[in-house]
Amino acid sequence: MLGTLIQSKTRLKLLLRFFLNPDATAWLRGLAEEFDHSTNSVRVELNRFEEAGLITSRKEGNKKVYRVNTGFPLYHELQQMAYKHLGIDQIVDRVIQKLGILDAVYLTGDMARGLDAQVVEITIVGDKIDRDYLEQLIAHAERIISKTIHTSVYTDKGDVELPESRLLIFGEALEV
Repeated sequence: MLGTLIQSKTRLKLLLRFFLNPDATAWLRGLAEEFDHSTNSVRVELNRFEEAGLITSRKEGNKKVYRVNTGFPLYHELQQMAYKHLGIDQIVDRVIQKLGILDAVYLTGDMARGLDAQVVEITIVGDKIDRDYLEQLIAHAERIISKTIHTSVYTDKGDVELPESRLLIFGEALEV
């Protein structure tokens, strides 16, 4: 969907990278390597984003570090568009309904870092999780978004192992 509206692959990747994980920071060379694009094409888009107010930057030593501007007037709308582009909104809607008592749902893995990936990794924390229903929902969501979904389910908050790259998409953040 967004790929049709936004012709620049670099611009699209930057939008997803920043709006899927608002706490993440990045610098020019790291983004260029991550996207396998030239530093010049990434720099041009970063400058446009910064000029428009989508992102902010600060100096750390000799590096310019970028971060999404959560105060940008259209921040929430752009984040929702990024979710919809990757199908996250449909996954959340289907998983949350009738699944059990959910405390938190996290997106983990590459997508939590703002990268488009064929595998969607989700961690679910809650009580009385209907695992059969969860399997049905996952199969249905996989057909809709044409991606593979891997889930980790925890019923005890004390046992939760969350990777560093995570994005809370439902519930209250856990202290891990």
